[in-house]
Amino acid sequence: MKPDEALRCRDLYRFFRAGDEETLALRGVSLQVGRGETVAVAGPSGSGKTTLLNCLAGLDEPAGGAVTIGGEQISHRPERSRARIRSRRLGILLQSGNLLAHLSVRDNIRLAQAAAGRRPAQAPEELLEQVGLARRARAVASELSGGELARAGLAVALSNSPDMLLADEPTGELDGVTEQVVLELIQDRAAGGHGVLVVTHSAVVMRIADRVIRLHDGRIVA
Repeated sequence: MKPDEALRCRDLYRFFRAGDEETLALRGVSLQVGRGETVAVAGPSGSGKTTLLNCLAGLDEPAGGAVTIGGEQISHRPERSRARIRSRRLGILLQSGNLLAHLSVRDNIRLAQAAAGRRPAQAPEELLEQVGLARRARAVASELSGGELARAGLAVALSNSPDMLLADEPTGELDGVTEQVVLELIQDRAAGGHGVLVVTHSAVVMRIADRVIRLHDGRIVA
């Protein structure tokens, strides 16, 4: 892996079985994301985008191939090892949300930082200030609007200054103004030397990306 790469995967294969039927969700996917680069992954439903994201994050194991984050291989390791690498090297922003419902926004950030097992680069209050939620630190998820939830989830994802930010449709349910705010925050993270990969259907997200990778039937297409 090159020093200027935040993420590299090579020849990823993933299949699922249902009875006698086998579905190939990924068919030899290889890609890399440089530090300071934003890459968008697009494609129709069922093309393998979510499966790819889960394999890159170490939430799912590929049947073949390998994923390296910040110079450390995350695939084909015990779950405890993958969780450790995830907590230190990856920020993950899921469409379903990043917050534990019973904890405040500030305590969600503190929990993510504690999981990394090292001194955090930024205090929770500083992160919340950056995403415009300083006054909502004590709020729980049910007390936040959709835009606030997206920004709070991003603060949690960035809590350990990760090598890579992986985001799944981060603006899918946001209005245009809030979408722009979240995208500017993501761009700021890339400008700071971190890699960003966003799975998206949004034309706006694709326009701000440095590259767009298109998937079809589990393969990268031109």
